[in-house]
Amino acid sequence: MRLEFPSRLGHHSKTMRILLSNDDGIYAPGIHALHDAVKDLGEIHVVAPDGERSAISHGITLTKPLHARSWPPGGPHFGTAVSGTPADCVKLAISLLIDPPPDLILSGINLGPNAGISVLYSGTVSAATEGPIMGIPSMALSLDTFSEPNWDTAARVSRALVEQVVSGQLRIAPDIFWNVNIPNLPYEKLAGLRITRMGSSRFVEKYERREDPWGNPYYWMTGELYEKGDVNGTDLEALRQGYVSLSPIGLDHTEHAAIEVLAARPPQLPK
Repeated sequence: MRLEFPSRLGHHSKTMRILLSNDDGIYAPGIHALHDAVKDLGEIHVVAPDGERSAISHGITLTKPLHARSWPPGGPHFGTAVSGTPADCVKLAISLLIDPPPDLILSGINLGPNAGISVLYSGTVSAATEGPIMGIPSMALSLDTFSEPNWDTAARVSRALVEQVVSGQLRIAPDIFWNVNIPNLPYEKLAGLRITRMGSSRFVEKYERREDPWGNPYYWMTGELYEKGDVNGTDLEALRQGYVSLSPIGLDHTEHAAIEVLAARPPQLPK
């Protein structure tokens, strides 16, 4: 099946600039797997956090300066490590570090899925969300595991999608990004690719209480993800069935159906 989404990205005769970022940190295996997978498809720029920033959502840094340094220190340049959040990295890259700005933003490859409600918490997804905010096509790429990751599968899927975008076969609308989740399976065991919607789920938190050597309490969050409602056609269902999930995600969080309901009987303010 061929997907068509209107975009400013078509076939480029010039070399395409591609920005890579993530929330696992510039040293994480996922971003290196992604870099190796797409490095011959354009002019690659890596701007990523200098440490782990998972589940930081769309936070940005306002109350302290950002530091940006070549990484690794003293070694061949791989990218720029930034002291801020994933969104900071993309904003700084587009505003200052990459001139002209990138033509495509890739965020990942994340260790762990970003499906269902995780979309709202994910730093990986938030880096990709900066794309439609700034009118640049973007993808978030995540691998559905927290242990024994099959980076080869994730890299092959990522390259296949990026190749089709770079060539103009597939197009990403300027007001959305693609949220891609990849099963942790050998490539030949993948069931295929599905176009999905964001599943409804909830992370039910549990907090473990512990004490430091001085008797002061502290807490570690644990918990489980539970699916809710109709799962047909969702990213969660696709992953469970061995399919790569591609969900087009927009910036407008308005529940449009509720507008008519509320307008028919709107809340009243006292006179």
